[in-house]
Amino acid sequence: MKLKVLLPFQVFAEKTGVSRIVAETRDGSFGLLPHRLDCVAALTPGILVYQTETEGEAFLAVDEGILVKAGAEVLVSVRRASGGTDLAQLHALVEKEFLTLDEREKSVRSVMTKLESGFLSRLAAFQHE
Repeated sequence: MKLKVLLPFQVFAEKTGVSRIVAETRDGSFGLLPHRLDCVAALTPGILVYQTETEGEAFLAVDEGILVKAGAEVLVSVRRASGGTDLAQLHALVEKEFLTLDEREKSVRSVMTKLESGFLSRLAAFQHE
């Protein structure tokens, strides 16, 4: 299989000769082998595992995103990704960076919620006039 990991503004990794892939979804982990039927899966933050003959087993920490398998191509599109060989370090990175929203993102979400609720209440008042 050919694995391509895409970030919003760049190609993070492109691997050929991939013999298996294991990814995490809300329903748990699932594996892909070369002759599996085509599929689409929503990924959750976690560890993506792939194996090639040359590199052996490799690990990527990925943020939420989507995986698409079409024929021999597997495209993984995620917000953030990080590679490494130390599985414990990657797991800690997922917990620290990907599973917790940073303060700025929380603040932006809070402001957007207030704007949306204010807009909806003014719209409802306008419709009743």
